[in-house]
Amino acid sequence: MTTLRPTSAAVHYRIDPSARHEHLYRVLLTVHAPAAGQELSLPVWIPGSYLVREFSRNLNMLGASQDGRPVPLEQLDKCSWRADCAAGRPLTVRYEVAAYDTSVRTAWLDACRGFFNGTSVCLRVHGLEDEAHDLEIERPHELGGWSLATGLPPHRVARSGFGSYRARDYDELVDCPVEMGPFWSIRFTACNVPHRLVVAGAAPSFDGHRLVRDVRRICEETIRLWHEGGRPPFDNYVFLLNVVNDGYGGLEHRNSTALICGRRDLPRLGEDAAGEGYQTLLGLFSHEYFHAWNVKRLRPRAFARYDYARENYTPLLWFFEGLTSYYDDLLLRRAGLIDHAAYLRLITKTINQVLQTPGRHVQSVAEASFDAWVKYYRQDENTPNATVSYYTKGALVGLCLDLALRRHGRATLDDVMRALWQRTGGGPMGESDLLEVLHELTGRGWAAEIDAWAHGTHELPLAELLAAHGITLTRQPPALAQRLGLRVNEGGGGVHIKTVLRGGAAESAGFMAGDEWLAIETPGEAWRVQQLDDVLLYAEPGAPCHALLARDRRLLRVPLALPPAGPGHDTVRLDVANAGAAQRWLGTA
Repeated sequence: MTTLRPTSAAVHYRIDPSARHEHLYRVLLTVHAPAAGQELSLPVWIPGSYLVREFSRNLNMLGASQDGRPVPLEQLDKCSWRADCAAGRPLTVRYEVAAYDTSVRTAWLDACRGFFNGTSVCLRVHGLEDEAHDLEIERPHELGGWSLATGLPPHRVARSGFGSYRARDYDELVDCPVEMGPFWSIRFTACNVPHRLVVAGAAPSFDGHRLVRDVRRICEETIRLWHEGGRPPFDNYVFLLNVVNDGYGGLEHRNSTALICGRRDLPRLGEDAAGEGYQTLLGLFSHEYFHAWNVKRLRPRAFARYDYARENYTPLLWFFEGLTSYYDDLLLRRAGLIDHAAYLRLITKTINQVLQTPGRHVQSVAEASFDAWVKYYRQDENTPNATVSYYTKGALVGLCLDLALRRHGRATLDDVMRALWQRTGGGPMGESDLLEVLHELTGRGWAAEIDAWAHGTHELPLAELLAAHGITLTRQPPALAQRLGLRVNEGGGGVHIKTVLRGGAAESAGFMAGDEWLAIETPGEAWRVQQLDDVLLYAEPGAPCHALLARDRRLLRVPLALPPAGPGHDTVRLDVANAGAAQRWLGTA
């Protein structure tokens, strides 16, 4: 055992993961000097994922005692309690947390692996949030092959990682997820800073050394972008990657990140080619690592101090998520992990995703940022018609801003990000800070551009700005789904309608999300449709036809005007027209 910090903390949690077959974490919370009538609560959301998730629904068997006698607990609301305790004498609170969520946001426990975020497991002790917090995690004897990894500072920790960790306050405690199990782990340095990569659930074909080589290049490129030879704002960093059959996602933290990917997305031993899935995974690593600066430190003023009991609103997620989404793939290009052509394909994909979202004419990315709590994380069949993603359009705003700055000639977006970091001390900021930095660096105002691009709903000047940097944007003939205004699922011998886009031929015909498209009927004949492209086998654009739909087991026959092929407005292609101009943008910072 290694002892690093001998003093005791005001709040102590002991986590027992031995009930893994019951998928329960058993928690003993000790408050050494509680207030009279001490209040406790469990967060309703986790920073970085903007949805009230009601973590208290997984908390059970709550009880308290003081001086060996039970203490009554009064529930104040859905996630808060008051202990009828005396002041100054240790209060112990016992409870269980059900851990069934395989995502990066909550908690998981079974015979093969354990994972949790503090927001799901650690009750907040009101009034003591700024005091030191100890997190002690037991390793039962039957888990002898397990190890533990977290970004928390160690206090008294065994070689396996189990033991006691010390957080300077509650915010740090819940910002460091914990991974447990027989995982694969490797340590490396990036710009002389210790990093650790932990991978759980990978197949035997996994090429871990290739992954760590590529991730190191991402880390070094990111550190150089922000600090130009300086050190990052953390002493160490931990990547926690959970590998599953099919999954994707990540959640950022100040000195760590929790990630999830599919097994087929990992690099394989003996294979040199980087498939699309692996490129996407590297983009995820890049995105979450960039967040250690952009949103975890340089962050909206509304996040200066998190309120864990309710929504925390900001209109700036387009900046913090969108610009991070712009940089995640750009850093892959700068690190040499993808070439120019692959990077342009990624930009093309983002542009087309936005162009195929009618909601971009309804909602600005600033409004989408504010509405994240009720719209982005609660998507339904009408979402593309009513909203726009602050990730994808925000990335395009970042692209436009970078290209416009480069064309102006006095600064780049890199310069803006570094200047914002210096201006705020790596702390909270507002849109006014961005505008002032832009003016300081370029000698002119940028309020009109930010207002139009972030607060407006008109199209972004992508073609003009890309052309100024040697890239041509060409409109492409749309696929049948775009011509009809449909998003569909194909499989199981049928075409199932996911979304009917605003203003399309399918909407005019009366299609509805949830319908199954069974057949196409032309004069004198009817044909079974098993995939969307079947429609073009049997029906001629412009000729009269009917679609046969099933809705709630009722058969409907609706007239359909099949749009002709031709130039579209929902699909584009990017090509290099001036290699020198493109190189100056894509090949350098």
